[in-house]
Amino acid sequence: MTPENKPIIFSTGQRWMSEAEPELGLGILVFHDNRTLKIDFPGGRCSRRYSLHAAPVKRMLFRPGDRVKTLDDHEFRIRDVQEDRGLVTYLGDGGTVCETDLAPFMDISLPRERLLAGLGDAGNRFDLRRDIQFGLSRYQRSGAKGFLGGRVDLIPHQLYIAREVSRRYFPRVMLSDETGLGKTIEAGLILHRMLVLGLVRRVLIIVPDALVHQWVIELYRKFNLNFRIFDDIHCSEARAAQPDMNPFSGDQQGIVSLGFIRDRNPYQELILDAGWDMVIMDEAHHITDT
Repeated sequence: MTPENKPIIFSTGQRWMSEAEPELGLGILVFHDNRTLKIDFPGGRCSRRYSLHAAPVKRMLFRPGDRVKTLDDHEFRIRDVQEDRGLVTYLGDGGTVCETDLAPFMDISLPRERLLAGLGDAGNRFDLRRDIQFGLSRYQRSGAKGFLGGRVDLIPHQLYIAREVSRRYFPRVMLSDETGLGKTIEAGLILHRMLVLGLVRRVLIIVPDALVHQWVIELYRKFNLNFRIFDDIHCSEARAAQPDMNPFSGDQQGIVSLGFIRDRNPYQELILDAGWDMVIMDEAHHITDT
């Protein structure tokens, strides 16, 4: 970057970069007078006109040791820099190149390159990123992680049960509350927390035939979870698209009716072969060996 004690000599063909729109790449100074600057951005296929005394742009000057790329995609390392009436010529092992012939985009995404190019962010942006990282750190350590976000009015015992079960390494439990005390909510809380904590990914829910759509709607409305319904239509479409693929392995979370499992023997082995991290069964007390 040009030293502060050295006045800038404006010259057509100089390369500049917009601090407000760095995604436009290197711009070319095409016009200047005592009041304005006009810069073309070939990479962004646009032009910008700025006030001379309030232009949010930086003069792009590379130094010995930097690597630059030309318009013909040739890359070389700079050995020396020469300036003539405001225009810079770079000398390297691959020859010489005037700054007007530089490619519109350079790799200046790394901290060192951004620092040398003078592309620093404002201090308040650093403060914002720091506060976000501290907030994420507190959330990751919070005992409430995984319990937040559900659109439910919790009863104290539901939160207690969900916390105790989700803390187990291999939870195997039967929720046996009285009717109306929220067993479905408890199961949803346990499921949601284990998904958020990364303890499970592939989940299968087995429910009575009449409750399939109710479960799908409740999981979406209360916990923002999207579950695939495994039925004849899904299996037929999956096999038509990929005959050799297990129709139950393409989705991470699915719901299947108990009747579908009982009545479709060809699919029983495929469901088992799909592999599940967690299985939830509703109305399990009605299931018998027969």
